[in-house]
Parts: sequence; structure tokens; C-alpha cells
Amino acid sequence: MSRSQYLTPEIISRLDNLSLKARMVVEGFIVGLHKSPYHGFSVEFSEHRAYGAGDEIRHIDWKLWGKTDRFFVKQFEEETNLKSYILVDQSRSMDYGSDENQTKLDYAQTLSASMGYLMLKQQDAVGLTLFDSKIRAMIPSRSKSSHLNVLLSQMQKISPGPETHIAPVLHQTAEAIKKRGLIILISDMFDNPEDILSGLKHFRYKGHEVIVFHILDPKELSLDFSERTRFRDMETGEELITEPWHIQQDYQKTMVDFCNYYKNMCGHHNIDYVQITTDQSLDLCLTEYLIKRKRIG
Repeated sequence: MSRSQYLTPEIISRLDNLSLKARMVVEGFIVGLHKSPYHGFSVEFSEHRAYGAGDEIRHIDWKLWGKTDRFFVKQFEEETNLKSYILVDQSRSMDYGSDENQTKLDYAQTLSASMGYLMLKQQDAVGLTLFDSKIRAMIPSRSKSSHLNVLLSQMQKISPGPETHIAPVLHQTAEAIKKRGLIILISDMFDNPEDILSGLKHFRYKGHEVIVFHILDPKELSLDFSERTRFRDMETGEELITEPWHIQQDYQKTMVDFCNYYKNMCGHHNIDYVQITTDQSLDLCLTEYLIKRKRIG
């Protein structure tokens, strides 16, 4: 099976076990890479000190011994690995899916699980926040491999909540996270764009790097329905019955403007913005993450 076949949303959505989904996505993704994305812990040389009882022989600097006829041990400092924080929108609007097998929330769940799997493989620390109108769960950032089970257990419990209030959650989370790192927001962004941007800028003010994965269903962009349709706001319950072609052109323009606002304003504030639809392979998101990870160092 090819990498692209591994990562099709259709195949992934049929799997029930979230751990298996994450492993399949990440390992399928890695198959297609020319070199491993696993940076792991690296160390930087700090200084020498005299060899003492209990020191490991493998740390002896043999070149220095050859020059001085004395044993010295290299001291190393562990490079500080990245701390990442994944924020997943589980509000009611995320429960929409034109494909009966996968909603935006399903896609977000698999994406967050796959990213957690990949980050911990790299020995980076990762935390998780689930929210709708308020924060429903917040797991601190950890780098131990056993932390994956904690994350997946919480992710498995994701369920759509009430309406969306993204901005207050972003501000609250920005104040709660004390150490600078990478903030990853996974959401359909269906809230006041100016308010959301204010929350994202709060993270930047605190010194965080930020990447936004704007998750949309393909039909939310195209309004490609062929017959008279009842549209219902999943958060307010408000309904509209219409022939889609009557409003399609204006609707599409509105959605383009909506997405372009985020794209332009995020770019202006050095925030990475990635628009993705639920019919696209998850490897696109993982690639964007690794590009960002490499830039951060």
C-alpha cells in the first residue's frame, strides 16, 4: 500500500481505535520521507572535568588524554526540546460532515492524535486543551513516551459541545501556559474573526510560535448541493430552506473573504495559517508542522 493510500481520510475514518489511527497515519507519512523527521534529544558540549569514580568510560575525551596523559570527561548539556500545546475545538459546529463517515471533529481528533504521536516520537513535549464555549480539558505538556496514552485517552473522549467561544479560551490558555512553545490551534474558526485574532496575538505577545489548522468540510466552501436543501445552524438551531444555487455565488465569495481574512491577518502577525478540508490527506498537516518545527529549531 502506498503512502497516499495509507493516509486517505476514507481509510483512516473506518478505524475505530484512535491509537491505531495515529500510528498508521504517522508511520505511513514517514514511509514517504527521504530522511527521518526524528530529531530526538541532541546535546551540546559544555566543558571538561576530571574523570572521577562512577563516571562512564564512554564519556572520556580520548583525544585530550592523548595530549595530556590525564583522563577528562566531557560534560554535556541537553538541548531543550520543544514544548507544544494542541488546542482542539470541539464545539457543535465541528460535528458537521458531508461525508457520513467523517465530521470535522473526527478529522481534528485524528490530526491531534497523530501530531501527539509524532511529537513524542521526537521526544518533544506536548500538551492538550479541548474546548467549546469553555475549556473542557487541559493536559500539561510532557515528553515521556507514556504520556501518549494520557493524550489518546482524553482525545478518545472528544464529543461535540455547545456553541463556540474561541477568543476567551485562547486568552485563558495564553495566561495559563508559562513556558514558551508552539501553539497549534485546530478549529473551523466559526466565531468572530477579530476576536479570534486577538487571542492568537496574545500567544505571540507571550513569545509563542503559533500555527492554525483551519478545518473545513468541502461543502462548506462550495455549497455544492444539487437540490432544495434545509440548512440548520448547528449551534443556534436556526434554519433556512432554499435552492442552493440561489445563494451559492454570494456564499462562496463570503467564505473566500472569511478565509482570506485569517490568511492575511495571520501572515501579518507571523502566525502560520493552514486551510485544510476533511477530504485532504493528513500528511499535508504533518508536513506543515515539520516545516514549522524545523524553522523553530
